[in-house]
Amino acid sequence: MRSNIPESDRKRLVIVGGGFAGLKLATKLSGANYQVVLLDKNNFHQFQPLLYQVATSGLEPSTICFPLRKIFQKSKNIVIRIAEATAIDCVGKQVITTLGPVPYDYLVISIGADTNFFGMDYIREKAIPMKSVAEALNLRNTLLQNLEDALNEQSADDLAGLMNIVVVGGGPTGVEISGTLAEMKRTVLPKDYPELNFSNMQIFLLEAGSKLLNGMSGKSSAMAMHYLEKLGVNIWLNAQVSDYNGKVVTIHNGKTIRSDTLVWAAGVTGNRLEGLPEEALTRGNRIKVDRFNRVEGCEGIFALGDIAYMQEESYPNGHPQMAQPAIQQALLLSRNIQRIERGENPKPYTYFNKGAMATIGRNLAVVDLPFLSFQGFFAWLVWMFVHLMAIVGVKNRLMIFINWFWNYITYDQSLRLIIKPWQKHKPEQ
Repeated sequence: MRSNIPESDRKRLVIVGGGFAGLKLATKLSGANYQVVLLDKNNFHQFQPLLYQVATSGLEPSTICFPLRKIFQKSKNIVIRIAEATAIDCVGKQVITTLGPVPYDYLVISIGADTNFFGMDYIREKAIPMKSVAEALNLRNTLLQNLEDALNEQSADDLAGLMNIVVVGGGPTGVEISGTLAEMKRTVLPKDYPELNFSNMQIFLLEAGSKLLNGMSGKSSAMAMHYLEKLGVNIWLNAQVSDYNGKVVTIHNGKTIRSDTLVWAAGVTGNRLEGLPEEALTRGNRIKVDRFNRVEGCEGIFALGDIAYMQEESYPNGHPQMAQPAIQQALLLSRNIQRIERGENPKPYTYFNKGAMATIGRNLAVVDLPFLSFQGFFAWLVWMFVHLMAIVGVKNRLMIFINWFWNYITYDQSLRLIIKPWQKHKPEQ
């Protein structure tokens, strides 16, 4: 099979991945003198920081996703193909995809990261990750279906398994989903399921390290822990999960928790593309790049965002795998590629840390800026504003604002739907 991409007299720049980095680069090169081919396995861009709100019935998937073709409707030099890249032919200068090979003059790899199970395949089979809209919907379905099943459960042990929820990973995702679940337990679920005793429902947050939000300040970490404990979340620090069989979570010290639901937010690892030289790869499957985002030993190939491992004096272990480094790298690369074409020297990238933030619950958030840290209600407002402005599409921003406002004044949201994938019925024999 060969990909049916229009021929062009312009140089072809292929972007693999429509996340924060890939989308920003394609947007900045829209209208430039290149044929830009954007490849992604989905036909939409998803705003990952709000996946947990989809998982907890706070937002619909459509509000945090935006169709790629809608974004580039007026961009004549952008070609979009829904395909999965599987390998790179560095010598032949082509990307091998599920639609066939795609030749390139420049290649930008922005395939992001996936959930890291640290080699524990037995946990991978049973745990629920949180890196895509599909996974968020799966978690939403699981949480709601478990409560439906709990209404008819007679065994105390099995009832505990259906109602208890274990979240692994004390980073922003783990903290945010734990806090939201705790609020649902107090304000929403008792109204939906008055026959269940939610004082028996336990939400556990397990962190292998000694603090929550390890990348944030000590004050923000401590306040996040305080807020979660106030909401009723059971926080276990220095608690490394060693086993999970779908029913019982086992900690390395021998402690166990009965739960049918294990949410895994404990780490990320880079998505893998075959064909790159081994010396270009480093820990976590990240791709080594120089300060210009050029992949070591590969002419004309760049890497951006979570997948890129770039060392600076201030970041000897690479930049944090968050949206800001990805967006900043894409902005600079869009200018550097054009500098290279003009015969000019590209400019090196330096990460500008704009800060970090996490929300814990209603009126509760923590924010670290380069010059200031603050927590509580004002931090919560800042968190909402920043995330709202980062969403693609005016309509999506409006719908999210309406959802948030309605939830704030009513303590309720009518999005608790169990939407199962359609299955074709087998014909009767």
